[in-house]
Amino acid sequence: MSRSLSSGLKKAGIAGAKKHLFLCLGPDCCSPREGEKVWDFLKSESKDLHLEVMRTKVGCFRICTRGPWLVVYPEGIWYAQVTVERCRRILMEHILGGKPVTEWIVAENDLGRPTKM
Repeated sequence: MSRSLSSGLKKAGIAGAKKHLFLCLGPDCCSPREGEKVWDFLKSESKDLHLEVMRTKVGCFRICTRGPWLVVYPEGIWYAQVTVERCRRILMEHILGGKPVTEWIVAENDLGRPTKM
């Protein structure tokens, strides 16, 4: 493996990630400014808390309402209308504490669960 690839994988946190957080920043589900505010908080807070997560900024989930959206994998838990305050609580309770914030869950699609045949 090349040094630059190895460095990129390390920087992305792929090897140590326990969860992958996807945040949709709009522009149709919320204002881009609002989405960027949540993104900036998510980045800084996950670093400050030393969370074992990967973060990915998404342009659009094609839902186009009630954003910003945050999806947590591998559980496949979808949160709508994520503000900085909601993001803080999701990080503390769901990511650190292991208990999803049920009142804000809009959908679930656990990709780690085996499908029934």
